[in-house]
Amino acid sequence: AASDASPTRWIEVAAAVIERDDGAFLLAQRPAGKVYEGWWEFPGGKVEAGEPVSAALARELEEELGLHVEAAFPWITRTHRYPHGNVRLRFFRVVRWHGEPHAREGQAFAWQTLPALTVDPILPANGPILKALGLPLFMGVSQATLLGTQRWLERLEASIASGLRWVQIREPGWTPSALEALAREAVDRMHPVGGRVVVNGNRDVARAVGADGVHLSARALRDLTEHPPLDLVGASVHDANELALAEALGVDYVVLGPVRETASHPGASGIGWAKFASLAAGRPFPVLAIGGLDHADLDAARQAGAHGIAAIRGAWQTG
Repeated sequence: AASDASPTRWIEVAAAVIERDDGAFLLAQRPAGKVYEGWWEFPGGKVEAGEPVSAALARELEEELGLHVEAAFPWITRTHRYPHGNVRLRFFRVVRWHGEPHAREGQAFAWQTLPALTVDPILPANGPILKALGLPLFMGVSQATLLGTQRWLERLEASIASGLRWVQIREPGWTPSALEALAREAVDRMHPVGGRVVVNGNRDVARAVGADGVHLSARALRDLTEHPPLDLVGASVHDANELALAEALGVDYVVLGPVRETASHPGASGIGWAKFASLAAGRPFPVLAIGGLDHADLDAARQAGAHGIAAIRGAWQTG
């Protein structure tokens, strides 16, 4: 969603990623007579003064498309400086609604799927949105040290069969060669089904095995001054300062927690969902929740503004 904005102030916009169960999402074409006419965007529109963003989302979708929102999760916030003005886009993922979309304002619309879109041109602000939208809602973090390599690979295969499409290879203390062997096994299993693999901390291993990217520790995040030259770069963060570092570095996603006390960090109390929500709000990248979570926590996480969840034990059902 764009807006006919003044170049001197920020216009708040509620934008919707309307998603069907088959993974398709709706894009709308800006009508004639508006800035960027003919370009494609996510539906939505300007937030009125004093209006809650979620209310603006519901109003705009009813006015534009005749849809009545039943369930929408807050997601990410992007800013974009167009020649005609500055826009702050607050995205929601709309997962349940009633009504069939129809063009009340005469605009064309189309259901699209990733990675290949069939409409063009797309508004400039939407490149990072589409990249973020392509990230799965659940990340499994490897546990080969505890389970043993072969047993963990068996768990990985079972999880892939159940729908897992994103794994982080994280095995502290392993030699680069051992980490590379494990990461290669993961890539060989994940890539044929369209899954993603990121390697924790070791960019050389990630490149060597053809992984999708690297996942940075909070310590590594503090030491870097530029985005590593990989397609997908994420980071573990625990507080507002580390989130600010991640934003400055331009990471593609973060993992934030722990939400609950975990067996891997006994005695360290979790931040809870309210604190998680306050930290995640308004971030320009997907924020995954971690810490004592499993698939059953996905809705609670998304209601708190998470893109999804990351899990160690919860991914492999190890208790």
